[in-house]
Amino acid sequence: MSLLGNLIWFIFGGFFLGLGYFLGGLVLCLTIVGIPFGLKVMKLGLFAMWPFGGSVVATQSASGCLSLLLNVLWIICGGIELALAHLTLGIFYCITIIGIPFGKQHFKLMILALVPFGHDVVRE
Repeated sequence: MSLLGNLIWFIFGGFFLGLGYFLGGLVLCLTIVGIPFGLKVMKLGLFAMWPFGGSVVATQSASGCLSLLLNVLWIICGGIELALAHLTLGIFYCITIIGIPFGKQHFKLMILALVPFGHDVVRE
């Protein structure tokens, strides 16, 4: 089921969504300071292309305070806008019964777009 969902998602917008994230990640990687943000955006782009069959989980890392600081910087510099965009799209897709699985994927992307540091994608 996840293969079919991923194919439909990829054809009807997932490719362009992921491509946008990849391009944003490349731009962020142009500076030394932006490299951690760029790498997380590229991971988000890969998940945005193939969201079915994956879940967002909190990770236990040794960089707790650093993750908090990077998440705060991320939210201030655009993370809230990305999360609100995924929230809006998720609500829009959940209006119809056929769109509910796609809306759920946007809600998963919303969590990762809001606080990417300290979260990772696990494939099932």
